Amino acid sequence: MKYRRITLFSGLLLGTVCFAAQTDSPNLTQYVDQYIGTGGHGHTFVGPTVPFGAIQPGPNHFNQGWDWCSGYHYSSTVLRGFSHLHLSGTGCSDTGDILVMPTTGEIKINRGSLNNPDSGYASRYSHDRETVSPSFYSVILDDYDVHVDLTSTERVALHRYQFPSNQIGHVIIDLHDGNGDDQPTQTYLERIDEKTFGGYRFSSGWADDQRVYFALTVQNDIETVDLYAGGKKSKRTSEKGKDIKAVLSFSPTPEPVLLKVAISPVSIENALGNIVAEMPNWNFEEVVAQADKKWNDQLSKIQIKTDSDETQHIFYTAMYHSMIAPVLFNDHNRDYRGTDKKIYKNAPFDNYSVFSLWDTYRAQHPLMTITQPERVDDMVQTLLAIYEQQGKLPVWHLMGNETEEMIGYHAVPVIVDAYLKGFDGFDAKLAFDAMKVSALKNHEGGGYLKKKKGYIPADKEVESVAKGLEYAIDDACIALMAQSLGRKKDAAYFQKRAKAYAHYFDPETTFMRGRMSDGSWKTPFDPTHSLHRRDDYCEGNGWQYTWLVPHDVEGLIGLFGSEEVFLTKLDALFSMNSDLSKGASADISGLIGQYAHGNEPGHHSSYLYAFAGQQWKTAETVRKILRTQYAARPDGLCGNEDCGQLSAWYIFSAMGFYPVHPAIGKYVLGSPVVDRAVITLQNDKTFTLEAKNNSDQNIYIQSATYNGQPYTQGYITHQMITDGGTLTLNMGSVPNPSFASAPANRPTSKL
Repeated sequence: MKYRRITLFSGLLLGTVCFAAQTDSPNLTQYVDQYIGTGGHGHTFVGPTVPFGAIQPGPNHFNQGWDWCSGYHYSSTVLRGFSHLHLSGTGCSDTGDILVMPTTGEIKINRGSLNNPDSGYASRYSHDRETVSPSFYSVILDDYDVHVDLTSTERVALHRYQFPSNQIGHVIIDLHDGNGDDQPTQTYLERIDEKTFGGYRFSSGWADDQRVYFALTVQNDIETVDLYAGGKKSKRTSEKGKDIKAVLSFSPTPEPVLLKVAISPVSIENALGNIVAEMPNWNFEEVVAQADKKWNDQLSKIQIKTDSDETQHIFYTAMYHSMIAPVLFNDHNRDYRGTDKKIYKNAPFDNYSVFSLWDTYRAQHPLMTITQPERVDDMVQTLLAIYEQQGKLPVWHLMGNETEEMIGYHAVPVIVDAYLKGFDGFDAKLAFDAMKVSALKNHEGGGYLKKKKGYIPADKEVESVAKGLEYAIDDACIALMAQSLGRKKDAAYFQKRAKAYAHYFDPETTFMRGRMSDGSWKTPFDPTHSLHRRDDYCEGNGWQYTWLVPHDVEGLIGLFGSEEVFLTKLDALFSMNSDLSKGASADISGLIGQYAHGNEPGHHSSYLYAFAGQQWKTAETVRKILRTQYAARPDGLCGNEDCGQLSAWYIFSAMGFYPVHPAIGKYVLGSPVVDRAVITLQNDKTFTLEAKNNSDQNIYIQSATYNGQPYTQGYITHQMITDGGTLTLNMGSVPNPSFASAPANRPTSKL
């Protein structure tokens, strides 16, 4: 395909490059391709933002189903406007709030339809006249010949519209419109002064009670302002209801029309304050340059060397995707609205939202302990504040709402990982109490774990196997923190619960499978069959879930009876027929055999070979996944991006290591696809991984050194990374079965 990353129409490229040249950060945004993941099932966001920014302005398409969860899909050719909140890579749709659309000609206040865009304000467009980058978005609306440019700070978007100089330009503000399941419950718009507007949009969808306040200010003189309520023109200067819209009209001019849109979770006044604090002037090029610098500063925390242009683009796009969420959920003055809907003034931490924890606890949050240490304490404090406000840790938190989406209490490994790595900017006692309370609730089958049998019966609870395995991971993490805090009774209790995975293992079939209340196995049983969210698994099947014991791989191997049986079964996972014709969840994608890289429960599976002494097979399998499941094209992600997890897997694996256990600070060696990766740490130290003689054929580690000394372990530690130093891997085309094969050199699940 034809890529158009930064070929800006207004000469902006020159200004951006000149700005970057005056800083120490390399120009790495040139390798970020926002189109990656916008095709297929990637569900990724397109538009300008800054790392972890609260506002994410961008184009919205007509929602045609699951693949439009972000509001944008590469296959679409009709835009219905530009909204200011989006999700990236999720499996559910929501947001799309505060939609703005520039038009010319006849005023239309309804968006029209996909099949008949002429019936409303929507417009056709083409990718040939669209430019995407992390800090800048540009498109020409074909039906109006309007050139749209967008950029942003953390909480403020800047729009620039070039209307045809001989036509009246209109800007439609549509507070009714949202993405997917999102529906307005109450909207409000007022004209504050000649050029300033404020309002809010309350809605219900995936997030039951989302509240977004906004302020909009215009640089240019406005010729007329018309408000609409329920489709009828109003003579008032403010209106409230479910369907509030406005049309701002501008006299013909050769000058561009500029407007700022700021959001707030608290109030219109705070949204106005965000504009004053973050975007005091109207210099579009300067805002782009500042956003570009913020991205380059973050992307340069890991600098890679590779001869492959495609690898550069995949890697830095993955880095970019790993910093789209969680998002800031407070104002510049640190006010935020809690899950309890109360306003918390001047909080002592940055508050965040959009926590896709079932996905991100596996790799994205461990990655942030390396690349975003300055944010980790604030994120943990956010999780604990949510606990205090709703009585339990978040499951899937969206724009200040608990969605209860997915399973497990996976804020736990995020907190324990931070605690065990030495992050201390939060109350450890409160953290432990929050984890314990959340784990002991009789929710989603959790109550069965407190009973004598200690497992979740398949005839009593849907997704019983998946829930049981995920809970065991979380309980293992609680046990580790209890042990560290000297809470021996709690440690023993949760250590026992962490072993509950064994209840679901059938030694005859060697699969994890549903168990009935009487102890019998649920029948019929087909390990390739799956009913989406309606059987014993969660978005997976028996083949994929049998390996979900990252906290006790040694114990899992023991259930198989021997390493040989374990390895033979693991080989079969990656080599057997991929046929799912008997039934499968749509989330089962990116298949290699029955391994599904497009969904998170199996992300650690390729690294399990190393625990049984076959690191070379981990290397072989990881390289195959890197080679076949990622590409620099719109459908270059094999499944939902899931708020950074699919990309975090790539970042770790491309560098040559991965956190199988999410909370013990150990990273299992795989096979680096880059020749060198230099991680710049918070203390100005660097950790370098160098792969000598690396190539598409030389995928096997022959030997290793650490700071010049022989290194024989099949894993590295977080401490090694934060201390700085150099790990050198000598690569070859033939497996070296002896590397990290001795039991003393293998990775373990122990702290």
